[in-house]
This record gives sequence, C-alpha cells and structure tokens, in this order.
Amino acid sequence: MPRTAVLLTAALVTMTPAGCASLSERSSAAEQTARAFLQAVAGGDGAAACGALAPETEAEIDAPCEQSILSEALTAPSPVADSRVYGQSALVSFEDDAVFLAVFRDGWRVVAAGCTPRGERPYDCRIRG
Repeated sequence: MPRTAVLLTAALVTMTPAGCASLSERSSAAEQTARAFLQAVAGGDGAAACGALAPETEAEIDAPCEQSILSEALTAPSPVADSRVYGQSALVSFEDDAVFLAVFRDGWRVVAAGCTPRGERPYDCRIRG
C-alpha cells in the first residue's frame, strides 16, 4: 500500500469516532460530556471533572486541579437549553450555564465552562484554556 494511502487510512481511523457519527449523535455525546463534567464538579469529584477537561484548559487550572476545580463557581447541570455542533467544536447551553467542547482522540473534552453570553461580545467563562 502506498505511503499516502496508509497515512490517509490512519487519519480516517483516528477521526472515526467523531467524523462518522451523525450530527444528532455528536450533539448527544457533547451534551453527555458537558453534563458529566458539571455533575462531577457539583458532586465533589474533582478527578472526574479534571479528566473531562481539554489539556490546555486543565493547564490553566491551579494545581492540584482535582482540588482547584471544585472551588470554581459552576452551577449544577440543569436541562439542556440548546446544543450546537460546529465541526470539531460544540456549545452546550444549560439554563444557567454554557460549556464549550472540542473533539479529541478519546472523545469530547471541555475547553471552557461557567460561560455566560454577553450579547455581541464573546462569552465570559470562569474556566477556559
């Protein structure tokens, strides 16, 4: 098999979890990740909350992440008000909070949380990478 075909095949295999799923499935997976993250924080499970963060976002949290993340003023997850997937990114809006996510090799990860809209300006987020 030519080198180009091998590289293309490898790229397609690594993209399969997010790339081949329907928009509805991707949106549902992003919602589940956002909800699990907020539930972990509300439930005092700092390890699970930090495990849901994108690497760059986790790097912005004071060490140790497992303790610091629990001091963030995040709301417990309420019903999903809106969920939008934009390519490899997603925005899940709850009644009182919004969570931004991105797709990584192992699935959706939280890149920003505790976000509130500010009209035409960018969201204001308590946690961001």
